Amino acid sequence: MTTTRRRPVSRALPPVPPAEPETRAVTFARGRWLRTIPGQIRAYAVVALLAVAALLGVLTMAVGNARDSVQTIGHDAGPQVVATSALYFSLSDMDAQVANILLIGREHRLGIGYDESLRLYERRRGEAVAAAVQAAQLAGRDTDLRTTVQEVLQGLGRYERLVGGAMLLDRQADHAPGELPKQVIDAYRQATDLMRLELLPKAYNITLDSGAAVRQAYETKRSAVLSGRTWVAVTGAIALLVLIAGQVYLARTFRRLLNPALVLATVVTLALVLVGAGLLSALAGHIRTAKQDGFDSVLALSRARAISHSAFADESRYLLDPGRADTYEQTYLDKSLAVIYPDMGARPVNLESFYAAVNGGIAGYRPGDPDPFLGFFGDEARASARGGASVNFAEVLRAYRVVLDYDRRMRDLAAKGDRAGAVDLRMGRTSTVIRDFGTYDASLSALTAVHQRAFDTEIADADGGLRGWTALPPLAGALIAVLVVAGVRPRLAEFR
Repeated sequence: MTTTRRRPVSRALPPVPPAEPETRAVTFARGRWLRTIPGQIRAYAVVALLAVAALLGVLTMAVGNARDSVQTIGHDAGPQVVATSALYFSLSDMDAQVANILLIGREHRLGIGYDESLRLYERRRGEAVAAAVQAAQLAGRDTDLRTTVQEVLQGLGRYERLVGGAMLLDRQADHAPGELPKQVIDAYRQATDLMRLELLPKAYNITLDSGAAVRQAYETKRSAVLSGRTWVAVTGAIALLVLIAGQVYLARTFRRLLNPALVLATVVTLALVLVGAGLLSALAGHIRTAKQDGFDSVLALSRARAISHSAFADESRYLLDPGRADTYEQTYLDKSLAVIYPDMGARPVNLESFYAAVNGGIAGYRPGDPDPFLGFFGDEARASARGGASVNFAEVLRAYRVVLDYDRRMRDLAAKGDRAGAVDLRMGRTSTVIRDFGTYDASLSALTAVHQRAFDTEIADADGGLRGWTALPPLAGALIAVLVVAGVRPRLAEFR
């Protein structure tokens, strides 16, 4: 029996549908475009532009911090703090003029004269009110500082009423110089206690607090400027590396030596980085010099001048109020030590030791000494050696030595019981003490002016350096971007 094999029936497979073309989004997500030369060129252009944008952002921020620092130190808080230091001086000199008026009694021509003392009193009063108003403006949102200023102004009104009563009693007593009746002394004690124990400490604290705020702002802003300089260097280096890498890639891919547009973009970027970093370095230097050789010295010398006037007035208080002579003598010593604190070694801290130590310290002072003495003049000794005002400072020291010598002579006369001779010496009848104190005050003001000019010069230079830097970074960035696009565009055109 024959078996018939059946052939297998062939079945046709269904046709495979053609693959759908990938969308651009899918192609971009899979990164296949980076495998093509046009895609790589486009990616490079984007990275280069982002690097340049980062450089511009960092540079703009750093320049902005520098501008804020110059504005704060040079135009806003810095000058205002120095101006408010006049509040302490004005208040203390008001009380000094009152002491002189009461001390001379009916001898109206003693000292600078009754009328001149009264005129100065009124002048200092106006300056004190103006300085207090300026301090209130400086306070801004600082409620504690505004409250302190308001308390000073209110206390000033009470002081004027007490002084008015003391002067009225003084005119009625018609006493000889240095021989004040008890009721005049008691009235003046109320006024001067209010000034010395309440108003002057508050005025001094206003300057201290405001100065501390400026110093904090200086440290913060200058640190930001230096940090910005570092970031400008870092982002600039990245942008330059990207531009150079693109130049190398295009040269190898298209076998051409240079891409002129990218070369120019690299040069512009390098110039922007160097100039920007140099500007920030210069601004940091200007800010530092303005702060250390200008602001700090002006503020310290202003305080020294105010305290010196207050100490000079303590001589009058020492003579007009014998019951408190020891207190005023100690107050004079404390203020003098704040101005200049010489090395007294193992000697007791009293006026006798102070006189000897100051004479030796001033006589042995040489410009550039690292630590000749402490106090405000110790700070100034270092600042003057650094800033070149040592000649002016030497004149201040010589004049101050004369002032201290007169004080010693006056106290010697008083200690021997010759109060009339002490009054005559203090009020200039038998001496040139008032003229010599004026010489000291003028030399101190001249030294302050040297530092003020240094401050003004540094701030003016900083302002000049910042001029034009609002528009320069964006213009440079736009130019670099145009050059980058101009450099890659012809290469992309070759693939169309």
